[in-house]
Amino acid sequence: MNGSLLKALELFEGARRVLVLTGAGMSAESGVPTFRDAQTGLWARYDPRELATPEAYRRNPSRVFGWYASRLMAVRRVSPHVGYDALARLGEMYPGALTVVTQNVDGLHTRAGTRDVIELHGSLEAFRCSGCRDPYPAAGVVQLVEGGGEIAPQPPECSKCGNFIRPGVVWFGEMLPEGVMERAWQAAREADVALVIGTSSMVYPAAELPAIVVGRGGRVIEINPEATPLSPSADLYWQAAAGEALPGLVEALQRRARSRKDGT
Repeated sequence: MNGSLLKALELFEGARRVLVLTGAGMSAESGVPTFRDAQTGLWARYDPRELATPEAYRRNPSRVFGWYASRLMAVRRVSPHVGYDALARLGEMYPGALTVVTQNVDGLHTRAGTRDVIELHGSLEAFRCSGCRDPYPAAGVVQLVEGGGEIAPQPPECSKCGNFIRPGVVWFGEMLPEGVMERAWQAAREADVALVIGTSSMVYPAAELPAIVVGRGGRVIEINPEATPLSPSADLYWQAAAGEALPGLVEALQRRARSRKDGT
C-alpha cells in the first residue's frame, strides 16, 4: 500500500459526508476531448470560444448548435472509466452523504451510477428552448445529426414558442443555472472530506469549494497527475490519474468497513 493511499485512508477516518469535485482531466481519461482539444474535422478551423457564447449563437445558430450536437455524439461513443465506477461505489458507501460537483458537461458520472451529481456548467444531454426554456429531448438532436451527415443541422424550433433550441450548457458570459451553486456550496459546507479530481483549480466559482471545506474543518485530497494552485494547501496531493488512484482507494475503504463490521 503506497504512502498516498495510506494518507488518504487516514484523512477519510471518521468522515460522514464527502464532496467530490471533478474537472476536465476526469473526462479526458475516458477519451473525451478537453474543451480546447475538441476542434476536429468540420470544426477544426474555429476557435471554441467563438462557439460558446450567446453572441455566437445569435450570429450563426446552425454552426453553434451543430458543434454541440457533434460533441454530444462524441461523448456518447465513450464509456466511463474505472475511476467513475469507483466513485459510484464510494457513493454506495455513503448513501445520501456523497455529492459529486462536476465542471464537465458529458454526463459520465450519471452514466456510471453516481446518484447525487451537480453539473455546474449544464449538460450536453440537456437541450432546451432559447426562449421559453422548455426542455428538448437529446434523442431529437441525435436524429438530426444522424440524418445530416457532415452538414451542421439547423436547430429545431420549439413547439411551444417557435424559438430555436439551444444546448443546455453554460456559455461564456452566462450565469450558472439557478440554485446550482447554492447546492454545491451547501455540500461543501457539510463535507468532512473533499476529493478534488482532474481539475485545474483555476476556474471560479468551483475553485472556491475546497476552501469552504477547509474553512469548516474538513480535509482536502487532490488527485491529479499535474500539480495545481491547490496542491500546496491540500492535506494530500496524490500525483496520479483518477483511474489509477480511485479504484484502490475505494477498495481499501471497503475492506476497512468490512473489517470493522466483522469486528476484526
